[in-house]
Amino acid sequence: MLVEMEQLNEEAAKLAAAPLWPLTDDELTGLLRTTHHLQQVVTTLQARLIRQADTRALPAAGGHRTLTGWLRTVVRLDPQPARELTDLAAALAHQPSLEQAVLDGHLDLRQAAVIAETLRGLPADLAEFDDVTPAEAGDIAEQARATMTEMAAQLPAFQLRRVGERILAHVAPHLAEQFEQAALARQEARARAKRGVTLSLPVDGLVRLSGVLGAEDAATVQAALHPLCAPTPGDDRTKAQRRADALVDVCRLALRTADLPEDGGEPPQLAVTVAFDPLTRALGAATTDTGNRLSPETARRLACDARILPVVLGGAGQILDAGRTRRLAGGTLRRALHVRDGGCVFPHCDRPPRWTDAHHIVSWLDGGPTALDNLALLCREHHRLVHHPTAGWQIRLGPDRKPEFIPPPAVDATRRPRRNVYHRRE
Repeated sequence: MLVEMEQLNEEAAKLAAAPLWPLTDDELTGLLRTTHHLQQVVTTLQARLIRQADTRALPAAGGHRTLTGWLRTVVRLDPQPARELTDLAAALAHQPSLEQAVLDGHLDLRQAAVIAETLRGLPADLAEFDDVTPAEAGDIAEQARATMTEMAAQLPAFQLRRVGERILAHVAPHLAEQFEQAALARQEARARAKRGVTLSLPVDGLVRLSGVLGAEDAATVQAALHPLCAPTPGDDRTKAQRRADALVDVCRLALRTADLPEDGGEPPQLAVTVAFDPLTRALGAATTDTGNRLSPETARRLACDARILPVVLGGAGQILDAGRTRRLAGGTLRRALHVRDGGCVFPHCDRPPRWTDAHHIVSWLDGGPTALDNLALLCREHHRLVHHPTAGWQIRLGPDRKPEFIPPPAVDATRRPRRNVYHRRE
């Protein structure tokens, strides 16, 4: 078997390297479908091999605590695909008919896993009904398998899962309502037990946020994010980017309340090491006390509304300034900003005061004071814009000591000052 697989691997590698330009459109489409099925067949074989390795206790023999850990070592997989493969192998255990349906091209593996998950829960669910005999339960399970396999010809896995949630409505309507009530109660209990959120280590400046929530908790999160996800005029953010910004805005609002534990009731304190060139008097990249690298522009923006302990290093690494902690725009000063600005002062922005940062017009890192005449409220999006090195927007106080903006030439060649007229100001 190994020799045959090696020969097949060699032939597949030759095909993968062959030129594709001679193919007609129909041939290209047909080849794509065929390679997808081939991938499904190979992955099915992988799942069977993984189960056989588990049966033989190969992971333990190799010093691995888990099947996933062993698989990562054997085929050099990242954690996520290794978990997906082991989960698939477990899902298809004792389901030879579903595996055969994948091999025959009637199902793909995600559909097979959904059907297997539905069938696995049916015996216990049906046992709750006193008038259902074991033989009848077996018949219902078989009808469920056949019905879902037939529907798989038209429905992708995520839609097939919804069918599985109400499968008794298709194969045993007289039990469906009772079943749904019991199933929902179990589903909520499982969701509560499996809930969780994780944040990865930074990679290329990004931290992956992942997690699972129960339906009720997810509805709560969606209700909080939805008002902040609406696009603004000229907004070029994707829906996912708007949701990400909304989540951060909600957290920033929570940090400004007095309802969180004492160490979370205000923006976080950072220790930031910034390289400084005495010749050009320019700041270089910064490093937080958590080891993350930040651009000079980001460090300046954070300094506007976070407590930062700057440690400025010269060219030889000597400490030129350390230990000066800025005073936040809080208490009376913050309330005065709320009254004066009414919200984000960027033209046309409708964000209220609680959703804003206190921006230093003259950067605090450049010696700007934390005083009313050197502060302006900006929402996070416009705070980033003002700090962006190439955006070209300038902020200043007008003759009446209220903030106004000078647009870049690309926006207005005359660079006429603009103000936010949305918020009512006294």
